[in-house]
Amino acid sequence: MDPGAAGGGTRGGAEAGDGLRCLVTGATGYIGGRLVPELLAAGHTVRCLVRTPAKVRDHPWAGRVETVQGDVTDPESVGAALTGIDVAYYLVHGLAGGPDFEETDRAAARTFAERARAAGVRRIVYLGGLTPYGVPVRELSPHLRSRAEVGGILLGSGVPTTALRAAVIIGSGSASFEMLRHLTERLPVMVTPKWVSTRIQPIAVRDVLRLLVGSARMPREVNRAFDIGGPDVVTYREMMRRYARVAGLPRRLILPVPVLTPGLSSHWIGLVTPVPASIARPLTESLRYEVVCREHDITRYVPDPAGGPIGLDAALALALRRVREARVATRWSSASVPGAPSDPLPTDPDWAGGTLYTDVRERNVDAPARELWRVVEGIGGEHGWYSFPVAWAVRGGLDRLIGGVGLRRGRRDAARLRVGDSLDFWRVEEIEPGRLLRLRAEMRLPGPAWLEMSTEPRRDGGSRYRQRAVFHPRGLLGHAYWWALSPCHAVVFGGMARNIARAAERKAPREPTREPHPTRPGPPPSE
Repeated sequence: MDPGAAGGGTRGGAEAGDGLRCLVTGATGYIGGRLVPELLAAGHTVRCLVRTPAKVRDHPWAGRVETVQGDVTDPESVGAALTGIDVAYYLVHGLAGGPDFEETDRAAARTFAERARAAGVRRIVYLGGLTPYGVPVRELSPHLRSRAEVGGILLGSGVPTTALRAAVIIGSGSASFEMLRHLTERLPVMVTPKWVSTRIQPIAVRDVLRLLVGSARMPREVNRAFDIGGPDVVTYREMMRRYARVAGLPRRLILPVPVLTPGLSSHWIGLVTPVPASIARPLTESLRYEVVCREHDITRYVPDPAGGPIGLDAALALALRRVREARVATRWSSASVPGAPSDPLPTDPDWAGGTLYTDVRERNVDAPARELWRVVEGIGGEHGWYSFPVAWAVRGGLDRLIGGVGLRRGRRDAARLRVGDSLDFWRVEEIEPGRLLRLRAEMRLPGPAWLEMSTEPRRDGGSRYRQRAVFHPRGLLGHAYWWALSPCHAVVFGGMARNIARAAERKAPREPTREPHPTRPGPPPSE
């Protein structure tokens, strides 16, 4: 197997200066995908060992790393990937890999440890799970037990190893956080297992990444595990209630009962949330243990930032802010570079990042793109919304009754829009003249909403119209609101797209009909 066959980029070596040559396994996973740009920003060169190189292409940093194809269970590909590496990050696990996943995890860790030692790797950095104090490893859940065993194998490898042990990681895309998000968003009243009363010490993903990057430069004599956590020790119940407060949701009523087993809990979570039961089960099995840091020795080697680690409320706010602002822009505009480690990535699973409902309409228009754009930019105000005016008027009236702005604001200019303009009960969030108009709803809704209209020319002189309505529900009321109105979407949004296209076609200039010139002689008579 050719380790360089799947990619190019910076290979690293003597010319790298002070930067280290780092290998990241699990680079397409939640932590790995966010760690790579942090390592690059720190001046290191990065090689990624992945089973499917095509998945790396979706990351914004793909062109800045070397990608090699392989599997941590294959000694040959692991050995080739570790050649010339200073620091190797081990970030792979079998979360729910069948009945023998623990043995697979052990075998992969042994292979990695042996090959790292043979390649002369200077340090292994591993991210595992925080384990409860006083509970023998053999009595832990399979999920936590496997992580502890992998950490032990790497620490005994003969290569200096840093094993970081974390509990719940707070950040959009983390499986534990997504369970928290969806349960709290969707259920104002929850009947829960006893584990909601278990104490845990969550940590912000930004702090996890900071510690992973900092661990690369630990002194050679350091070979140990470190507990890592944020400044807050809470129960899972309190964490859900604090999530609700930060998200602007009403206080959640949580009723723990003793009859819900981890198996039943995982199936219940699978029904209530989009997180698969196969992922929810190992996580819920582990939540019955108290996981609180017993030491904070990591600061001897990676000091805390000014102000200390990120607190729970701040970590929640960061994750939610990115969902409500950047995620919509990322999905709509195909912007692939996240602004912070807590941002969603394009490669995150579909169930990550919160629910986002969309209604998409597209039409070919027999009019030039410039005429279509004139209709789009002139929408609202006196021109109306091109569909079911009674429905828009009723919605505006209802909005005013509950303290909203209604439709009374109109628009500043009859023909031109700019960012920040009010437009009835919308506001212009982004405009690219001739191409895109994005509006953010300012009506009273159980969640933020956007309406986007875009135009593009066709080769035949016509144009293409695309329209997207997006709604990010807040709580159960938000989900109920979307589904209650979904039967109307075909009438309102479908009619809007159809009528905007027709309006552009009516306004498009017609080709003049060519008539024979009155003084021009006709063709000679046929013989």
